[in-house]
Amino acid sequence: MALRPHILIADDHPLFRIALKQAIQMAFDEAHIDEAGSIDEVQSRMAVGEPYDLLLLDLQMPGARGFSGLIYLRGQYPEVPVVVVSGNDQDKVITKAMSHGASGFIPKSTDLSDMAVAIKHIFDGSLWVPPAYAARCSAGNPPLQEEEISIAETVASLTPQQFRVFTYLAEGMLNKQIAYEMGVAEGTIKAHVTGILKKFGAYSRGHLIIAAQKLEAEDVAL
Repeated sequence: MALRPHILIADDHPLFRIALKQAIQMAFDEAHIDEAGSIDEVQSRMAVGEPYDLLLLDLQMPGARGFSGLIYLRGQYPEVPVVVVSGNDQDKVITKAMSHGASGFIPKSTDLSDMAVAIKHIFDGSLWVPPAYAARCSAGNPPLQEEEISIAETVASLTPQQFRVFTYLAEGMLNKQIAYEMGVAEGTIKAHVTGILKKFGAYSRGHLIIAAQKLEAEDVAL
C-alpha cells in the first residue's frame, strides 16, 4: 500500500465525516482523503482515478439497504478493504458485517484516538473489531445461511445501474417512480428489472423485496 494512504470516507453526516478525518490524520502523517455522502457518490469516486487503500463505510447510507451497500462494493472492488463505521454496535450487526467481507467494524461511539489505532491496524492488513466484541465472540462468527450467501453473491454481481434499481425496488417503488429518480425512460427501468430478476432467478418484484430483506439484520435499525 502507498505510504500516503488514499482513503474514502462514506457517510451522509458531514459532522461525522469531520470526526473520521481527524481520526485518519491522527493515524497517518499524511493522507489523501475524499468524502462521499451516498452510495452513488461512492461509486462515482471509486470508478475513476487511483484506487483507494481504504473505504470507511456507514451502513446507513442513501442508496443502500441493510448490508447491501457493503456487499455490492466488496463485489465490485474486492481489492479495497472496507471498514464499517456504524452507530449500531450490536453483536449481530458486527458479525454480519464481518461475515459479508468487512475488514473491520468501528462503532461511532469509539474515541478518536482508538479510531485512529483501529484504522492504522486495518490499513496494515489486519482485521479489527471492538475488543469487547472480540472477547465475547472468541469462538468465531457463525456461518451465514446458504440462502443469504446466494443473495449476497447475486447482489455483488449487479451492474451499478442494476444495483440502484434493486435498491429502489426494495423500497417498494414503481418503475415510473424509479425512472423519475434516475432520470431515464421507464422502458430502461423495465429492462433493468428483467435483468435483475434473471440474475436472482426470481419471477416477481416481491421476490426481490424478500431478497433485500434477507440482507438486513432482523429487527435491528442500522
